[in-house]
Amino acid sequence: MSVLAIDAGTTGVTALVVTEQGTIAAKGYEEFGQHFPKPGWVEHSPEEIWQATLEACRSAVRSYERQDGPPLRAVGITNQRETVVLWDRETLGSPRRAIVWQDRRTAELCRRLRDQGHEERVVELTGLRIDPYFSGTKLRWLTENEPHTWALVEDGRYAIGTVESYLVARMTRGTWHVSDVSNACRTLLFDLAAGDWSDELCELFGVPRSALPEIVPNWGEIATTDPKSFLGLELPVSGLAGDQQSALFGQTCFDVGDTKCTYGTGSFILTNTGTEPVRADGLLTSAAWRSPEGELTYALEGAVFVTGAAVQWLRDGLQIVGSAAETQAIASTVESTDGVVFVPALAGMGAPEWDPTARGLIIGVTRGTTRAHLVRATLEAIAFEVRDVVETLPGSVSLTSLTVDGGASANDLLCQLQADQLGVPVERPEMVETTALGAAFLAGLGAGVWSSTDELRDTWSLDRRFEPSGDRKAADDAHARWRRAVERAKGWAD
Repeated sequence: MSVLAIDAGTTGVTALVVTEQGTIAAKGYEEFGQHFPKPGWVEHSPEEIWQATLEACRSAVRSYERQDGPPLRAVGITNQRETVVLWDRETLGSPRRAIVWQDRRTAELCRRLRDQGHEERVVELTGLRIDPYFSGTKLRWLTENEPHTWALVEDGRYAIGTVESYLVARMTRGTWHVSDVSNACRTLLFDLAAGDWSDELCELFGVPRSALPEIVPNWGEIATTDPKSFLGLELPVSGLAGDQQSALFGQTCFDVGDTKCTYGTGSFILTNTGTEPVRADGLLTSAAWRSPEGELTYALEGAVFVTGAAVQWLRDGLQIVGSAAETQAIASTVESTDGVVFVPALAGMGAPEWDPTARGLIIGVTRGTTRAHLVRATLEAIAFEVRDVVETLPGSVSLTSLTVDGGASANDLLCQLQADQLGVPVERPEMVETTALGAAFLAGLGAGVWSSTDELRDTWSLDRRFEPSGDRKAADDAHARWRRAVERAKGWAD
């Protein structure tokens, strides 16, 4: 038996067919457009996301069918979190573009809510903070700025959801309106202790609870695709998870203290904290997953907004590299950055600073600075940002190694820089597309392809282990220089 896994990311959709052995039998990928209507605003067309999903899945399924493998057993979905989608319950069309997690338009609204004294209670209930990153602030912005659209939300015509909710609605012709705890807990509308939507938070952000999806377990009997809508396939949707929790699951981080870092558009460091939520200044407390029996597993998360996006900026904005894959070779032509530091706060700063007014900064430039120094400074910045998060973990969490995945984990120089900065080994699995793999694992667990997490753990295999160098003073000095640059980048947009 095999599973179809859909990874609806920030810039495109990946579809994988994953076998019982945890290997990839087929793959499809389709990009979709990025819309920037104003500085700091980021939007996606829901219809473009849906069409990219269909194309990626069609490509993967056709490739798999040519192999004459066993039939597909189930579908799993993982997705960019916090992005807000509205759609018509009958036509499934969207009245406006989705507001993306990177969008910063609600910075002033967040400041107003904090000034009104709401943040302490929001942190207590959600484990999050009031920040433009999260869905609730985007929905509150819609209530204030698009009243005609919002009136149809309140009337019950429009549904609200994150990307996985929207995709399930499209795949099932609107029959199911569902979400899971890993996505719901990122909305600012979810009570972590109660494990459900909060009436108090819905009132604060002006969101009718009736417009929100039903919260379902992360694996099990969730929904069924409609063949007329989804490539002629009638399959159970038996796994759902937000991308970072899905990667945690895909890395088989099932034990308390297990920690992974995904290098994607941003970097996301998650630590499994077990069945009790753990709080730490500068980090977010999130739900990791909920079993069909109702047991909740929690995670501590450090969300860094811009890492891979900084490399994209070198490629598309400055045009000093032709591809992300070139960065290792270019950066390796110099032994150091010669004092150049790049703070890639291109969308403000996430953990542990949480400063939406921070902006990108390049400092230490001299006449001798070349593109190689800047490229190396970009890779170093990614490693520094992850170190900042790891150093914020509470003393109860002992990090003995870091498991990495995502596109940039293929960069050997980055992995070595990361090990040097953390002072612990960095382990890269053979299968680095662990976000999609997590969706496959959840779906397969829900559909009986795998019987237990122990069986899933047996599919994990190591590609390479990066040991830290012994020069801690050099690593600490470089990090201290980085911290000075970070302080200068803060508060710039004010």
